[in-house]
Amino acid sequence: MTLHTQFYTIYMMVLSGIYIGAIFDVFRVLAGKLSLPRWTIPLIDGLYWIVATILVFRNLIASNDGQVRVFIFLGIGIGICFYFGLLSPWVIRLTLLLIRIVIAIYRFLKKTVEIVLIKPIIGLYRLTVIILGFLLTVAIFLYKIVLQLLYPVWRLFFWITKPMHKYLVIPVWCKRLWGRIVSLYRRLFSK
Repeated sequence: MTLHTQFYTIYMMVLSGIYIGAIFDVFRVLAGKLSLPRWTIPLIDGLYWIVATILVFRNLIASNDGQVRVFIFLGIGIGICFYFGLLSPWVIRLTLLLIRIVIAIYRFLKKTVEIVLIKPIIGLYRLTVIILGFLLTVAIFLYKIVLQLLYPVWRLFFWITKPMHKYLVIPVWCKRLWGRIVSLYRRLFSK
């Protein structure tokens, strides 16, 4: 391994240490903000170590073909110390700011969907109910007026055709149906 490769490897491991610290802070802030149950902490820790391991080995393979040396651990330790000494408060603030931005965008989108989609649909539904109720009321009113206007004509028609009634045999089911219609009419409109 050449000297250039060694310096490049230690540089990559210092960056890996900084990344590991940043990922740790992001996981810690997210777990605190999301108020996750206690049983999810081991899952989050396992996820953190999987991500950190993949990141370190990816950088190690990219820098020196995956050769593990003592100075690699030294570089990771220097990166972690540098991160927690200088960069940790900034990353925590940035993470909290990003969380607030995501929450604000979510609230904005939720309010927009409510105003643009949900409220108009509810308004259309209410308007439809009001219009249908009005039309039903008008139809019932007109039905009553038409029946009252046609009642004398109907009585006259029965009076004129009364001599022929004895020759017409009306089936029993028609009489029952007519009786039901008349009783329904009296229940609905005789009040």
